[in-house]
Order: sequence, then C-alpha cells, then structure tokens
Amino acid sequence: MSELYNAITLSTHGMKAQSTRIRVISENLANADTAAAQPGEDPYARKTITFKNVMDRTMDANTVEVSKIADDRKRPFPVKFMPDHPGADENGYVKMPNVSTIVEMMDMREAQRSYEANLGVLDQSRNMVSRTIELLRQ
Repeated sequence: MSELYNAITLSTHGMKAQSTRIRVISENLANADTAAAQPGEDPYARKTITFKNVMDRTMDANTVEVSKIADDRKRPFPVKFMPDHPGADENGYVKMPNVSTIVEMMDMREAQRSYEANLGVLDQSRNMVSRTIELLRQ
C-alpha cells in the first residue's frame, strides 16, 4: 500500500511542477507583444523555469520541484520598426520581447502532456487503492 501512496505523492509533485511551468509559459505568451515603454528600455524578458530533483527520505525516492524562475537574457531582444510608438528610438525602432510564440506553444504542449501523464498515474493509483479496499471488504 505504501508503494501506491508513493506513486500518488510522486505524481502530485510532477503535476505541481508542470502546473508552475504552464503558468510561466502563459505569462510569456501574454507578454509576447509587450514592447519597451521608453527608448533604451528593455521590454518584457522571457522567463525560463528550472527543475531540480529533491530526495524524499520518507519515500526513498527523488521528487521534482521548481528550482528557479529566471529571465532569459541570453536571447537578444528583436527590434521592430514602429516610429509612432513611445518606446521608439531616434531611428524608429522599438525593442520587443525575446518571446517566440512557436517555442512557447511547443513548451506548453510538452508541459500539458507531462501533466496529463502524471494525472494518469494518479488516477491509476487511486483506482488501485479503491479496488484494494473493495477487496478487503469482501
């Protein structure tokens, strides 16, 4: 029975991590077109999420947790010609976020599938516990 509890706990940790990942991706997508407000100012920077393994001594197993959420400063900010924008420089270019909607959508799909896989493990474990209790009643 403790193995089923461990499976439920592990899948719950995975779901929580993927839920945070989906939230970060949603934030990136929501700000994909948020240009810099002032000339020379940086626009919204894409956020990245990093996971870490954490040893759970009670289960003697590694669980997953969010290690950090950080700005992606490695990818440059693209510029777009918008001379009427308040954030345009003297040449009419505005810095745009370094968010690629295609990459974010692929990451979102992967996070959703990982979440669903963990949910499937949770459902199967719960069903196994219910069946075990049902068998014990007989």
